[in-house]
Amino acid sequence: MGDCRILIGSPIHRKPNILKEFLKYLPNIESDGLEVNYFFVDDNIEPESTALLSQFSEEHEGVTIIPSNSRNLFMSDEKGTHIWNSNLVWKVAEYKNQIIEFALKNNYDYLFFIDSDILLHPKTLQQLISTKKDIISEIFWTDFKGIGMELPQVWLQDEYSFYYKETEKTSVDINKSITNFLSKLKYPGVYEVGGLGACTLISKHALQKGANFSRIKNLSFAGEDRHFCIRAIALGLDLHVDTHYPAFHIYRESDINRIPAFFESVISQSSRRTYIRNFKSSNNKLTLSMVVKNEANNYLKKVLCEHRRYIDEAVIIDDGSTDNTVEICLETLEGIPVHLIKNDISKFSNEVELRKQQWLETIKTNPDWILNLDADEMFEEQFRTNVRTMINQTQFDVLCFRLYDFWDMEHYRDDELWCAHKTYRPFLVRYQKDFPYKWNELAQHCGRFPRNILLKPYTMSSIRLKHFGWANQSRREAKYKRYLELDPEFKYGSKEQTLSILDKEPNLVKWED
Repeated sequence: MGDCRILIGSPIHRKPNILKEFLKYLPNIESDGLEVNYFFVDDNIEPESTALLSQFSEEHEGVTIIPSNSRNLFMSDEKGTHIWNSNLVWKVAEYKNQIIEFALKNNYDYLFFIDSDILLHPKTLQQLISTKKDIISEIFWTDFKGIGMELPQVWLQDEYSFYYKETEKTSVDINKSITNFLSKLKYPGVYEVGGLGACTLISKHALQKGANFSRIKNLSFAGEDRHFCIRAIALGLDLHVDTHYPAFHIYRESDINRIPAFFESVISQSSRRTYIRNFKSSNNKLTLSMVVKNEANNYLKKVLCEHRRYIDEAVIIDDGSTDNTVEICLETLEGIPVHLIKNDISKFSNEVELRKQQWLETIKTNPDWILNLDADEMFEEQFRTNVRTMINQTQFDVLCFRLYDFWDMEHYRDDELWCAHKTYRPFLVRYQKDFPYKWNELAQHCGRFPRNILLKPYTMSSIRLKHFGWANQSRREAKYKRYLELDPEFKYGSKEQTLSILDKEPNLVKWED
């Protein structure tokens, strides 16, 4: 790729603490055989951000900075709301078109557009060029709503659809297609998509054909990237995403704290293909990990009868039961190795201590895969026939599922406060002894797994998880009382959700197998 000329372009309107991280990591891009120059539009309203750009220009060669012609205020907050209006969108589009004109005039081989809140793996640019695609983005994932579910910046159709609307009609088919698409993007590869943005390499050929960000006047889609993508397809230019070296998105200021863990876990690995080679592809052991306390009269026997169909081993922490919970565990799992640990005094008032104990006792058994379920959770029947495939593959280290909160044995709750089933969460994890697991140090709602496991390659399963913890009135009343006692000031959980536990007429949806 000798003498390949690359222009990295970005309109910049960014808070100094985020821009500082962007400019710190940008020069780390591997550039052997490349001539890399930069073109920035300074649209900042904070003098410190403008100063950071000037400092970057002084410290690096080939940097062009032009001032914007207007500085409209762009707003964002910690809830994840990025506030855009039409004027802001088309101002950015104008700046991007200016950068395109500069790239064409100066005969660059490629133009690489990158938003100023994206951090790149050093190999990104070399990888994107090696694909020989006219338009290709490097993937990154963002928790847009702050609910623990990350989504990519690429899509298949329209404004942001993850399935083909003309082929998938039923909700079951739609959910399956969405799951398959998102899961595929977790595996290193190059895939055709219908929309992309924010971290995109564009060839000179594509620019010469007319790829640009101008508004298509008979199209109402929001965002200049969507107009760029539609125009590109109309010009006969396909869109692709590369997933070998995912980028990091500083969507919130608090994301800055996660940068070291991201680079430690992802950037330090030469590639995921190398990373997954040493895993067993058959005969992996599945270990059930569970915490129980006074579950004898609830759903314990029912769920354990289901789990014993597929687990190889179990680690159970009895957190101070005063009924015959332990006996039910041992009787129901007879014939399966069970490692039982009894806490004479309950640790639930400091949940992270309890979850750490559960984790440490589980990994003492040298598990291949850990299935972490509570005593009132069980999968639908499809899990039985699919679980061996899940744990004997080498592509992913974490499997995420949707959990449905049942309000009786046939209906689950579905409203603004009770929508866990719309989010994928980790329940099945490959244990790796050399990974630096870290916990959320919270007394309540710390999570059942270490907080950084989703830095591992993960995928989403369409198989659903049933949660019966709210499925009768007496249990709801008991949990409501317990939550108020453990967290009276609502430091760790949602006040609105807690107070809604005893709603008299919640919205319930019938479960369909």
